[in-house]
Amino acid sequence: MIIDAHTHVWPEKIAAKALAGRVPGMEAKFDGTVAGLKRSMDAAGIDHCVAFGIADHARHVERANEFISSQRSDWLTPFGTIHLDLSVEENMEILQRHGIKGVKLHPLFQRFRLDDRRLWALFDAFGSDIAVITHVGFGGQGSANENSTPQMIVDIARNFPKLRFMACHFGGFRRLDEAEKYVVGLPIVLETSWPPGLAEIPTERLRAIVHRHGPDRIIFGSDWPMVDPADEIEAIRRLALHPDDEAAILGGNLARILGMES
Repeated sequence: MIIDAHTHVWPEKIAAKALAGRVPGMEAKFDGTVAGLKRSMDAAGIDHCVAFGIADHARHVERANEFISSQRSDWLTPFGTIHLDLSVEENMEILQRHGIKGVKLHPLFQRFRLDDRRLWALFDAFGSDIAVITHVGFGGQGSANENSTPQMIVDIARNFPKLRFMACHFGGFRRLDEAEKYVVGLPIVLETSWPPGLAEIPTERLRAIVHRHGPDRIIFGSDWPMVDPADEIEAIRRLALHPDDEAAILGGNLARILGMES
C-alpha cells in the first residue's frame, strides 16, 4: 500500500483562489480539489492519502474542519486544523465535533510560532490521541520563516514524547543543513515532501538522511497539488533502499501511525 501523508484540498468554489500565490515563487501543478486529488492518486498508484484542511484565521477553523471531515472516505483520511486565537477548549471541542484525529500546523501562514506556549498547551491536550504534522522551515515571507525552525523541533520532541508528531520536509524546508544538525535522529517521524520535487536533493544525501534517522520513522508525502506525486514516489525508489524499508516509507509506517494495519 502506498499512502501519501501530505496533500491539500479546498472546496471547488475556492480552490483556485486559495492556491493563487500561496507559496512565493512556486506554482501549483494541480487544481487543489478533491476530485483532482483522486485523479492524481490513481495516476500515481497511490492507495490512500491524508488530506489537510488548514485555517489561516481562527474564524475559519470550524468551517475548515467541517469541510475536511466531510471528505473522509476509504481512500482519504482528513487532518483538520486549530488556531491559537481560540482557546484549548474551543479547539478541542471543534476537533471532537467533527471526529478529527489529526491536525496539520502551518505556522508560516497561521501566524504563530512552534514554540508558542499556547500551542504547547494544545499538545498537552492532544496526548497520544491526536496526531500532529507540521510544516518546518522556509516557505513564507519575511519573519514568518522563523515561525517554524528545525531548532524548535528539538524542544517539542523532548517535552512531548507521547505526541504522535511528524515534521514535514525532512524537518526543515530549504533548511536541510539545520535539519541534519538538529532534527535528524530525534525520536519523531520525518515526512519527505520537498516541492517542487525531491530531485533537487542529491540522492546520496537523501539516502544518508534515511539511514541516519531510520527508515521506520520516515513517511512519504508529496505536498500535492504543488507537485506530481508520481515523481516523488520515483525519487524514493531511486534511493535503492531495502525493499522492506522502501515499503515502510511509502506506506507501512504511516499505516501504523494511523492505525490502518490489519
